[in-house]
Amino acid sequence: MNMVLHDMEGEIARGNTMTNPKFIEDSGLKRFDIVVTNPLWNQNNFDPASYENDPFERFTSRGGFAPASSADWAWLQHVLASLNENGRAAIVIDTGAASRGSGSQGENKEKAIRRWFVEQGVVEGVILLPDNLFYNTTAAGIIIALNRNKPKERTGKVILINASSEFQKGRPKNFIPDTSIHKIAEAFHAGKDVERFVKLVSIEEIVKNDYNLSPSRYIETSVAIEHRDVQTLLDELAKLDVEARRLDGELKEIFTGLGYKWGGS
Repeated sequence: MNMVLHDMEGEIARGNTMTNPKFIEDSGLKRFDIVVTNPLWNQNNFDPASYENDPFERFTSRGGFAPASSADWAWLQHVLASLNENGRAAIVIDTGAASRGSGSQGENKEKAIRRWFVEQGVVEGVILLPDNLFYNTTAAGIIIALNRNKPKERTGKVILINASSEFQKGRPKNFIPDTSIHKIAEAFHAGKDVERFVKLVSIEEIVKNDYNLSPSRYIETSVAIEHRDVQTLLDELAKLDVEARRLDGELKEIFTGLGYKWGGS
């Protein structure tokens, strides 16, 4: 659909990617240099048994099976299986995919898959998007960037970008202006910490946070509030009161000198 809407050239195959993928080569999945996709978020119409019986082994060897309530990580497993040795991917998915199950007691299927992706070192970055960008929801999404051959300097690390403020109001939807797109892209490629915007996080820190990959978990975007003691505030109010009385007196003299009756304050 996106290819048609944006007048892009390409091959479109009709079918069910999860149960009957169409891009096949030598009886296996065709593998690509680059994959960009925006699958349906929290898809819940797949039979979990199809994961276990998958003839292409996309799920068993990549962290397990996604829950029946959400196929988000099943889509990431499919994308990863479709990348060649140097392949890269960008997947637009629900924000909850980055954190569901983290911090909870017991095992969680999505967290288990997320753990596998983190430990395999294939997650290069996660970008938190602004609210109200998409026509079927007002919720924010994320972009999860995968890389099967990460640069040496990024080994053992994940770049997180909180781009939730990088938007302009639109009707009916918000949009990310070109300047912000370039800002986000440059920050991703630079891979350096930027206060309230970018953080390069080690795998060890992600493990400590129970495999939570949400940028908002690691990046504080609010400006610190200055806390002042009550007595200081009272002293400043007293000074302001004195200054207000002085100005009131001066205005009274001016108005009286001009022959007006002064009502004052």
